[in-house]
Amino acid sequence: MKMLINVPETVVADALRGMAAAHPELTVDVERRVVVRGDAPVAGKVALVSGGGSGHEPLHCGFVGPGMLDAACPGEVFTSPVPDQMVRAAAAVDSGEGVLFVVKNYTGDVLNFRMAQELAEDEGVRLATVLVDDDVAVADSLYTAGRRGTGATLFVEKLAGAAAEAGAPLERVESLARQVNESSRSFGVALSACSTPAKGGPTFDLPPGELELGIGIHGEPGRERRPMMTSGEIADFAVGAVLEDLRPTGPVIALVNGMGGTPLLELYGFNAEVQRVLSERGVPVVRTLVGNYVTSLDMAGCSVTLCQVDEELLRLWDAPVQTPGLRWGR
Repeated sequence: MKMLINVPETVVADALRGMAAAHPELTVDVERRVVVRGDAPVAGKVALVSGGGSGHEPLHCGFVGPGMLDAACPGEVFTSPVPDQMVRAAAAVDSGEGVLFVVKNYTGDVLNFRMAQELAEDEGVRLATVLVDDDVAVADSLYTAGRRGTGATLFVEKLAGAAAEAGAPLERVESLARQVNESSRSFGVALSACSTPAKGGPTFDLPPGELELGIGIHGEPGRERRPMMTSGEIADFAVGAVLEDLRPTGPVIALVNGMGGTPLLELYGFNAEVQRVLSERGVPVVRTLVGNYVTSLDMAGCSVTLCQVDEELLRLWDAPVQTPGLRWGR
């Protein structure tokens, strides 16, 4: 397997050095593995901090900037960051208004962010934590107790980030983040396995004529394997699984998310099928985002996330955002 790397041991550090060069508006501490918006701490503003294993770019470091995260902590590939990174990030962005940790429900992330919250609170930082657990594919997985946190992380970080940017207090930003998580559901599909730099090859065996339904973002097993399906058949299955659980009673924002190895040509075609299924089910779509946002290295495949919104959430979605991975309105 060919990869555009030097050696596996420096992949994350090399990427952070490149990110710093491309985005001087961010403060990138390569040695300590913390990425902070350049104007932090922002006076009078609640700060949002998130993080997780690398390999899911642009999540999370690519969502640091005005309108989303104040800081992110990248771990090694598919490995949680450590509490010291999270404490350092919280201290760097805390203006005195409090800090919200946004945590995907993976056991390592949950344990380390919990420890970081205790350490940061000992240092006088006011903290709250919101857990993202939107994946309807499996009740538990190899890496979680309960549902995995996947595509809805983008919605939580964008909508809560917009509320914080507008001056909402910590209690309101936290409650809104919980509302967004509870209003969002996801389902993912793999057409090929991903390859980690350390292994240098596919992390699991998936024959060319088959696909895996209900995968997470680390190549962990999904709900079932089937012979390869058409884009329309996959949309019927994935959207059906989301709607069966979410049961929306109002308009939704749709995220068609690539896993890193599927071209936009295919993702846009898949989005056409997603829109068809939602139209047939009578679900109005008020905004749509298509692209690679919560990836699994070079995995081919995609996920669908729906977030039911009211007028407030839609206004927060449309609010300006300026990050390496998501930007509009500024």
